[in-house]
Amino acid sequence: MNALHHELGARMVAFAGYEMPIQYEGIVPEHLWVRKSAGLFDVSHMGEIDVKGPGALDMLMHITTNNPSKLSLGQVQYSAFGTEQGGAVDDLLIYRMAPDHFFLVVNAANDDKDWAWVEKQAKNYDVEIAHLSLEYTEIAFQGPLAQAVLQGLTSYNLEKMGYYWFDHIDLMGKKDILVSRTGYTGEDGFEIYATDPQYGVDLAKRLLSDERVKPIGLGARDTLRMEMGYCLYGNDIDDNQNLLEAGLGWIIDLEKPDFIGKKTLVASKEKGLRYRRAGFVMKDMGGLPRHGQKVFVGGKETGWVSSGTLAPSIGKGAGMAYLPRDFKVGGEFEIEIRPGKLLKAERVNLPMVKGTVRK
Repeated sequence: MNALHHELGARMVAFAGYEMPIQYEGIVPEHLWVRKSAGLFDVSHMGEIDVKGPGALDMLMHITTNNPSKLSLGQVQYSAFGTEQGGAVDDLLIYRMAPDHFFLVVNAANDDKDWAWVEKQAKNYDVEIAHLSLEYTEIAFQGPLAQAVLQGLTSYNLEKMGYYWFDHIDLMGKKDILVSRTGYTGEDGFEIYATDPQYGVDLAKRLLSDERVKPIGLGARDTLRMEMGYCLYGNDIDDNQNLLEAGLGWIIDLEKPDFIGKKTLVASKEKGLRYRRAGFVMKDMGGLPRHGQKVFVGGKETGWVSSGTLAPSIGKGAGMAYLPRDFKVGGEFEIEIRPGKLLKAERVNLPMVKGTVRK
């Protein structure tokens, strides 16, 4: 795919050991295109791990925060590898391929770290694991017109594929292509996995030949997810950040048997959470919010910005911050944009915009 990005005039950057397109036309126009039409993202840098065998479910029940036993065949689940500190080794998607076979999709920046961690955990279970990251080309195809465009390349009825479900379908003349109705933009769309790199290039070119489709870089991928309030590992969550304070209680099943991090999460819930990850929009002009900037309420430092930049859909600086647990929507606080310069921001509900993602 690398040569294709260069042909398309992408601005390339080093990311997670790959050379990746950060933008083509520009972050703002690319972002807005995905919100109204269909955008193609090369996400081949994502990591893939296969886990199968008699102990596969037991292993994932223990090392992830969600409950994979609730997955039907063909269903996908958002989850996290828990840490004893109540944080996450990484967040991930779990695909249930068969009763004792799971396909895990992890973040590119954590791929080697995740694999080493899964290898260590797997020693305690009757499982076979495989690191497949270099075998897959992955395309994320997102936007309100994504289904209409992709349907032209398959006889499979995409309308019947539910949100967070997948199937192996015939696509552009090739059989058994793994396609899921998932994504990271808040718009309807699909993620497509192929083990033939040339097929991935050919599919990308075919999709891009449609006037409704444009290539989209990692820059717009970040602003799109931020407007929806989706977490970015290393910014909004990490090994130590409490997942309940991150607002991810919905991917934590405290009712299932003991799992890594459960004791800490239960204790923090009983004690009372200190922070909440919340959305905000800048009230003052003069700078954009960025990860790590300090938050002040009434002149007192009370939190920090986890993600921040320009939100193209609303035309303002915006982001997410860890604020005191009782801080209300509509409340104003200040962000130290640079040393000694404080600008006003207002807490808002997440998501900041309404996407077309299916529920």
